[in-house]
Amino acid sequence: MIQPLLALLACQLGGEAAARVLAVPLPGPVIGMLLMLALLLTLPRFVTLMRPLAEGILAHLSLLFVPAGVGVVGHVATLGTQAVALLVAVVVSTVLAIAAGALTFVAVARLTGAGDD
Repeated sequence: MIQPLLALLACQLGGEAAARVLAVPLPGPVIGMLLMLALLLTLPRFVTLMRPLAEGILAHLSLLFVPAGVGVVGHVATLGTQAVALLVAVVVSTVLAIAAGALTFVAVARLTGAGDD
């Protein structure tokens, strides 16, 4: 389990280093995630290396929501004063995400000919 964890951290470190050296407007973890995606697509051995770590993380995914919950509790006063703006932002972003998903589905259905039946 140590090797996949080291590989994950190495991808993040590589992304952080690339973001600083290349001065690109992307966060280092995003570049690291793209690096990991490239490795997963090109090296089948890397997939088998990372599978146990991925399954372990997915099995305990609910733990990743704990920091968000702590952040909400820690900033409850700010949330209370900005409740209307936050509610509008959540509703609008949800509607836009659903619309984007629906439009993407329709576009893919047209491209693949799935709607021609």
